[in-house]
Amino acid sequence: MPIAENIAVQTFVATRPNKIWVTDITYVPTADGWLYLAGIKDLYTCEVVGYAMSAQMTTELVRQALWHAGSDLARNLGVHRALL
Repeated sequence: MPIAENIAVQTFVATRPNKIWVTDITYVPTADGWLYLAGIKDLYTCEVVGYAMSAQMTTELVRQALWHAGSDLARNLGVHRALL
């Protein structure tokens, strides 16, 4: 597959953690077929703050990655998980 053209003018400046997150979806070959990986990265810390894998590339895959990232953020801020 060809790599998609990068049309963003990437002038992001993260001044603190959790201010700017970026996402991507990629596919990983396995013995049983393809798996899709959705990842979310904090541009300030360069840490992966959330991810999810699935056999299908769906909206739910991205929701799960965001849920994991949000759950970790909430836990670090002292927000109870049930409030998410």
